[in-house]
Amino acid sequence: MTTDGFTTCLWFDGQAEEAAHFYVSVFKNSSVGKVAHYPEGAPQPAGTVLTVEFTANGHKFLGLNGGPEFKFTEAVSFMIFCQNQEEVDYHWTKLTEGGGEPGPCGWLKDRYGVSWQVVPDRLIELTTDPDREKAARATKAMMAMGKIDIAALEKAAAGE
Repeated sequence: MTTDGFTTCLWFDGQAEEAAHFYVSVFKNSSVGKVAHYPEGAPQPAGTVLTVEFTANGHKFLGLNGGPEFKFTEAVSFMIFCQNQEEVDYHWTKLTEGGGEPGPCGWLKDRYGVSWQVVPDRLIELTTDPDREKAARATKAMMAMGKIDIAALEKAAAGE
């Protein structure tokens, strides 16, 4: 791992390598890098995975198997910007499969408890429209959704 830029460290309880391979399977421009193991005398059994470097959609991560002390919360989430409904559906399905949990307003938790926001570009356009009434209708529709439905947002924004 290089020392330039930012790397996000994700704390897992034994699933860092599994999670890295999962994220690499979901996102383009992704790969798994170096894997380090706990040595003798460490807080985890010798030979088990300590860290795994990976890149998901060009973003650098370090998965750390630190133990059960810390859990993920919605206070931090990763936003996935999507160009169309097909991309929204793909990411929503992939990230909720295998034990993930859908949430409100385009948010979800994956099987590891990491929070994601699946955000179509059109959502941003509609909810920030200079026509405040149109933006309010789109925002109200979004607040009632789990996975974002672009066509329903557009209808709501148009007052239909």
